[in-house]
This record gives sequence, structure tokens and C-alpha cells, in this order.
Amino acid sequence: MKMKTVVAVASLLICATSLASCGNTIRGMGRDTANAVHATKDATQDVAHSAQ
Repeated sequence: MKMKTVVAVASLLICATSLASCGNTIRGMGRDTANAVHATKDATQDVAHSAQ
């Protein structure tokens, strides 16, 4: 009975850590995407101004 409790607690800790890591990865991807959008917008404006 005691071994089942240890295994259950260890499994819950592993799951919680994995989910926290996924959250950080998704948040980072959102920032990267936003940065790419801003960089593309800035580059487009630079090209538009240099063509004038």
C-alpha cells in the first residue's frame, strides 16, 4: 500500500512539472511570433520608405 502512494505522488509531480514546462514553451513561442510580426512590419516600412 505504501509503495502505491509513493508511485502516485511521484507520477503527479512528474505530470505537474511536464505541464509547467509546456506552458513556458507556449508562452515563449507566442513572444517569438510577436517579435517576428513586428520585425516583418518594420522591414516592410523600411522598404516602402526607401522606394519613395
